[in-house]
Amino acid sequence: MRGPGILAAMSASALPSLFVSHGPPSMVLDDLPVAAVLAKLGQDLPRPNAVLCVSAHWIAPTPCASVSEAPETIHDFFGFPEPLYELRYPAPGAPEAARRAAESIQAAGMECALDPVRGLDHGAWEPLMLMYPEADIPVAQLSLHAGADAAAHLALGRALAPLRAEGILVVCSGTATHNLAEWRAGTATPDWAQAFEDWLVEAVEAGDSAAIADYLRRAPQAERAHPSDDHYLPIAVAMGAGAEPDGQGPTPGRVLHRGFSYGSLSMAVLAFGAV
Repeated sequence: MRGPGILAAMSASALPSLFVSHGPPSMVLDDLPVAAVLAKLGQDLPRPNAVLCVSAHWIAPTPCASVSEAPETIHDFFGFPEPLYELRYPAPGAPEAARRAAESIQAAGMECALDPVRGLDHGAWEPLMLMYPEADIPVAQLSLHAGADAAAHLALGRALAPLRAEGILVVCSGTATHNLAEWRAGTATPDWAQAFEDWLVEAVEAGDSAAIADYLRRAPQAERAHPSDDHYLPIAVAMGAGAEPDGQGPTPGRVLHRGFSYGSLSMAVLAFGAV
């Protein structure tokens, strides 16, 4: 039975949208504070009918939803310990949830294709392995939109907002700071990374979607925190997906976890809507 916890204020049927930070694939084996947070989150949330995961590691020319009925576990990394390549996350696919996502995106005036074979990359299975270790909840993936900015991904997320009322948990997976050239430079958190996380937390808690969309100009050390935007854009999708049904007004988020691992990687976990 799922008892009260960090999302105790939610109604029994409500689901938020989530942004979860994933570290390197070894995160599932390492003893990190965020791992315990994700495990508890999976216990505290109402059980979803399906999960729709938007991962930084799938970028397509147009948004694309996977309708695979048995998505494979993709080991899209190299140079890590062998046990990581033996891990499998055998969750069933969620083709109907993927089709609903595509329909909702198309109804909002955007394109969305369907992919019959795409599996789960580590941006998807890594956090889900911690949240739902029994792999018994159907999962589909939705890609990022190549070349589209944060404002476009905020709009993409807003198109997904109705899915939350249908029992579909939208999980957007990136990393709140993601500079791989510096992530192993040391164990201490650098000032630039802390400054970006501080700004992000303030913008999220204020529901400042304009700031999230315009982060390159508004956030301190934005280009150092995110030399490329792939691990940032899921934040915009998650905020958009947490919008109220009328799409009006700010969508304040809740910070479920913040802090750094592996030096400069912020492992922030954020929730939007129904919290």
